[in-house]
Amino acid sequence: MPLHLGPFVRWRSGLVLTWICLFSSGFTFTGGEHAATVTHPLPAAFADLLPHFLVEPDDVYIVKNKPVTLTCRSTPATQIYFKCNSEWVHQDQHLIERDVDPATGLPVMQVKIDISRQQVEKIFGLEDYWCQCVAWSTTGTQKSQKAYVRIAYLRKNFEEEPLGKEVALDQEVLLRCHPPEGVPPAEVEWQRNEELIDPKTDPNFFITVDHNLIIKQARLADTGNYTCVAKNIVARRKSSSATVIVYVDGGWSEWSKWSPCGADCTMWRSRECTQPSPSTGGKECQGLDLQSLNCTSEQCPQTASGAEDVALYVGIVAVALCLTLLLIVLVLVYRRKKEGLDADVADSSILTTGFQPMGIKPTKPENSHLLTIQPDLTTTTTSYQGTLRSRHEVTGKFSVSNGPLLEPLPNGSHTLHNGKLPSDPNDFMNRLSSQTYFKTLPRDNVNTSYGTFNFLGGRLTLPSTGISLLIPPEAIPRGKIYEIYLTIQKKEDMRLPLAGCQTLLSPVVSCGPPGVMLTRPVILSMDHCTDACLENWAIRLKKQSYEGTWEDVLQLGEEVVSEPYYCQLEVETCRVFTEQLGRFALVGESLSMAAAKRLKLLMFAPAYCSTLEYNIRVYCMDDTQDLLKEVMQMERQLGGRLIDEPHVLLFKDSYHNLRLSIHDMPQAHWRSKLLAGYQEIPFYHIWSGSQRTLHCTFTLERQSLSTCDLTCTLCVWQVEGEGQSFTLDFNISKDIRPLDSDFLLMDNCTPALAGPSAFQIPYLIRQKICSSLDTPCPNGADWRLLAQRLKLDRHMSFFASKASPTSVILDLWETQHFHSGNLNQLAAVMAEIGKQEAMIFLVSDGEC
Repeated sequence: MPLHLGPFVRWRSGLVLTWICLFSSGFTFTGGEHAATVTHPLPAAFADLLPHFLVEPDDVYIVKNKPVTLTCRSTPATQIYFKCNSEWVHQDQHLIERDVDPATGLPVMQVKIDISRQQVEKIFGLEDYWCQCVAWSTTGTQKSQKAYVRIAYLRKNFEEEPLGKEVALDQEVLLRCHPPEGVPPAEVEWQRNEELIDPKTDPNFFITVDHNLIIKQARLADTGNYTCVAKNIVARRKSSSATVIVYVDGGWSEWSKWSPCGADCTMWRSRECTQPSPSTGGKECQGLDLQSLNCTSEQCPQTASGAEDVALYVGIVAVALCLTLLLIVLVLVYRRKKEGLDADVADSSILTTGFQPMGIKPTKPENSHLLTIQPDLTTTTTSYQGTLRSRHEVTGKFSVSNGPLLEPLPNGSHTLHNGKLPSDPNDFMNRLSSQTYFKTLPRDNVNTSYGTFNFLGGRLTLPSTGISLLIPPEAIPRGKIYEIYLTIQKKEDMRLPLAGCQTLLSPVVSCGPPGVMLTRPVILSMDHCTDACLENWAIRLKKQSYEGTWEDVLQLGEEVVSEPYYCQLEVETCRVFTEQLGRFALVGESLSMAAAKRLKLLMFAPAYCSTLEYNIRVYCMDDTQDLLKEVMQMERQLGGRLIDEPHVLLFKDSYHNLRLSIHDMPQAHWRSKLLAGYQEIPFYHIWSGSQRTLHCTFTLERQSLSTCDLTCTLCVWQVEGEGQSFTLDFNISKDIRPLDSDFLLMDNCTPALAGPSAFQIPYLIRQKICSSLDTPCPNGADWRLLAQRLKLDRHMSFFASKASPTSVILDLWETQHFHSGNLNQLAAVMAEIGKQEAMIFLVSDGEC
């Protein structure tokens, strides 16, 4: 049955343009409800030609929601229509263009259609979406190739990621990578330390057809982080980095020759691990580096005995006596020659008596009334030479807008000499440890600071521990020079005895030598771990006596200003004022079960793991910086890394243990090897504070070496109390965080500073402030207002008991603001006090 084939059709041939309405018989096709349209039959010369395609549709991918376009171009053709998945596309969706081939005169027809994501998704999963075009001529039809339309994507997770390895030099390394599923399939490339690896330029690398990377011979330069990168037209994905470490194991050198036979009838020989030396984590040489062998009786050196021994000992004693007498004569001559000269010359008796204890105490002011304290200005008239230099500016200039107190000082007017540090730290420690009291001092220099100081004072600091010792100006008598040390006591046998509900709240800190005479209190700063709710605590400062017993020298809140000790407890820091050096610790006794101490929770895991087992170590320790530093150093040696930021937990005096458990692991990939549901740390192990690095270990097991992502929940709680839970989500093969992170206060200050360089406030400006504020004023514009403005007014009675209250206030300000002190702020406080008349005085040559 004939079918009407459409509306008017436009046809152009040369310069003739006609419009015709074509009715034809014998050529029909059905397309649902739509009819196709054809043109006037071709000229007779081309009537027997079938259409052929100049352009056929190609496979395309839909990226996100952007439609794609399919194109067909054919000649000679009267009509072209698209069919998609066996269904004709509506004629309104066709974009038709007609033209004539200038070379042949044949009509050319081009048709385009757009395919949307929604059209493809309607049949997604049943079969592939395809389209083809059909072209007609008066002779017949032709079909184009099928063009497949697919939705492009690239999944996020790699099917297999590379794993870190430690390999020996020249060993072959295979790093596997199976990219994420994607359409079109992803292309793979490799990076080392974020730089593209090109096997063409470096033939030591080879990428297989399965996308694996092979390092043919590992070189030291091949150590780095390797990443597999997958990309297609949709996205670009990067795998977790796999750290490859190329190491060199150590090897022995030859044994040295045997040494001569010693006095103990033993000879020795040694060897070194230098052929080659271990590097980049390579193993140390196995075995002894030193061997001993007993000599035969003939080889042993003969020693004196009987009467010969007696003669030998008598001779040694005689020589020693002669040398002692000679030394005494030299000292007396030297002191007599220097008598009457510069008062700052060192008293050599201090350096030759081994810092023997002295029973001299500084004189207390007779008048301790709060408002009538008279300043002691007798120490402000000493002469100096040279130039005053500040710690921050070598020009000695201070410019602030609040007043002339900190204006530039004249050049060439004064010099404040800095103390010198001992040249040999080992010699210093050996001399200290030779005396009875110091034999218990730690011998490592890492946890000890020391320096030589005179009346100008100085500062000792143990970096990254929160522990420091401020020696104010005039604390050491003029004419004296002291060698002073500061150290942390870590030996378990030196822990002070605790009883009942007592707990250690601070590190045990030693400063000395004990017994030296101080004319003003020094300030010892150290961290504490209380919750700062003093109503729940009885906190005492303990000091070890010369005989080794521990004594209570102060109880917070019940201080006696006439005693040589005083304490200020801040949120996390304790400031101890003391006129006697020694070994100190802060001990607390809970007054109720509400008393709590702060615990620091640290979670570590291996930085590199090549086995199925994986350990997570959880440390529960007092929240002080010295313990944080100690654990960080220990974990660095163990090859650990932080897997979460440190957390603080309040641990109450409830006699209940601390429990830890791990949950919510993906069971298909991980399992816990812990038989019980939780681990438990006894109450007294934590409350006593004597076990510095308490921790427990969770051993996990992954089902495959390719499993690297770990998600779990760690719960920490005190029985019948509050607790915390932490969600861990990380990749065990990717070191995402350095060990020394921002959680460790990295204190880069010099361990020992002597003289003006140790203070924010220049020495002579400090003297001017003290002379201005020490004298009480009827309106209160004196040191009392300074303490109030600096929020130190809780200690008024203590300040008033000192000869110069202002100097003690400034000492405390120095300890609190050594790293962040702002002289402009201090000058602004002085301006608020109203001491403008005191600021107009500048230091001149005549005043000194």
